[in-house]
Amino acid sequence: MRFKDVFSIIGPSMVGPSSSHTAGAVRIGLVASQLLGGVPDQAEIIFYGSFAATYQGHGTDVAIVSGLLGFATDDYRIPQALDIASDRGVAISFEQGKGLFSHPNTVKLVLSVDQPVPQQLSLIGTSIGGGNIEIVELNEFAVKLTGNYPTLVIRHADRPGVIADLTSLLKSESVNIGHMSVDRKGRSGAALTVIELDAALPAPLLETIKQINHVQTIYTVDLSQTEGTGTS
Repeated sequence: MRFKDVFSIIGPSMVGPSSSHTAGAVRIGLVASQLLGGVPDQAEIIFYGSFAATYQGHGTDVAIVSGLLGFATDDYRIPQALDIASDRGVAISFEQGKGLFSHPNTVKLVLSVDQPVPQQLSLIGTSIGGGNIEIVELNEFAVKLTGNYPTLVIRHADRPGVIADLTSLLKSESVNIGHMSVDRKGRSGAALTVIELDAALPAPLLETIKQINHVQTIYTVDLSQTEGTGTS
């Protein structure tokens, strides 16, 4: 039998009441905010399962918005997140979704920004306990992203050699890959690769990756830049 350590059950330093319904939700919002590149102008938040049944009582709505604002799990402003978002002009809607997902604590985010370039991002995340999360869908690609490690999210064309070029470059720079997931829309269509790394990449290496043939866009996620500050 495999046992969890006590800290994975208790969860991270946080503003409560629940590591699953609040701390995990904050981290889902943080991942979404970093992928979008900042605070959204519009946010459609759709809760499923246990999240849908209890999100107001457990503060999951406030927690998701806190993450979207870039707040850490222990930020003292979390209880005021909805008011802060309103003051910043963020248009937010909450819905109770229908349908079954593999985990009861599931949320779908549909985010957009208008300036300087219009962008939209959709994401499905689950809070799996102890403040831990998994992003399972990103812009309709199936992925696995935990937020526990610095992460590259690379959109590229599905062409032979793209993954090999990418992993060879990381190997040449002594960068260790912890986990990688790849999904594609179809043969020779659009693809998305998610790579969790042992350490964040320096900016020059990110620029080199952008030069790989058929790489279109690179996003990065690094929750260590926000978590644990208490005053983000």
